[in-house]
Amino acid sequence: MMAAPSALPDVLIFQPTVHKDERGFFFESFNQKNFDDAVGRKARFVQDNHAHSGKGVLRGLHYQVKQPQGKLIRVLRGEIFDVAVDLRRSSPTFGKWVGVALSEENKKQVWVPEGFAHGYLVLSETAAILYKVTDYYAPEHERVVMWNDPGVGISWPTENVPILSAKDRLGLPLAKAEVFA
Repeated sequence: MMAAPSALPDVLIFQPTVHKDERGFFFESFNQKNFDDAVGRKARFVQDNHAHSGKGVLRGLHYQVKQPQGKLIRVLRGEIFDVAVDLRRSSPTFGKWVGVALSEENKKQVWVPEGFAHGYLVLSETAAILYKVTDYYAPEHERVVMWNDPGVGISWPTENVPILSAKDRLGLPLAKAEVFA
C-alpha cells in the first residue's frame, strides 16, 4: 500500500496494490507497520465502524474535543466525497479542508488524524463505509462544524441540499466552534 500526502500534509491518501485475475481481486487493506511508517508514529486503533447511507446523505463535520479520534476511512460499496478540516489552531493549515473521492472502484483510503473534523457526502445510490478509529466514541465530547460554513468554504459536489441528521443541522460555524490548541 502506498501513502501520499493530500493538500493538507497530515491527511494521507492510501492506495493499495490490487491483484486482479479471472477470479476477482485481492489487496491488503491494512498493515500496521506500513501504516505507522507512513504516518510517522505508532497508531493504535481501538474500534471499527461500519456505516451505510443513501445518496445525498451528508454526515459531518464531526470531531471530539476530548478523546479525539484519528480515522482511517474506506468505502466497501458505492462512492463518497470524504472531507477533513484542520481544527488545530496552531497549525499553518487551520481552517483549511481537503476532499477526496473514495469508492469501491478506486479502493483508496484516507487517514484523518486527531485534530481534524471529518465528514462525507454519499454520491452513489448507497454507500457502505468502514473506518477504523484511534479512540472510543464519546458523545459528551462530540462537536459538529457546519457542513456549509462559508468560513471553511467546502466545495461539496452537489447542487442539492444534502440529507442531514438533526445533530448535523445544529453544527456551528468554525469561528464559534470549540477547536484544538
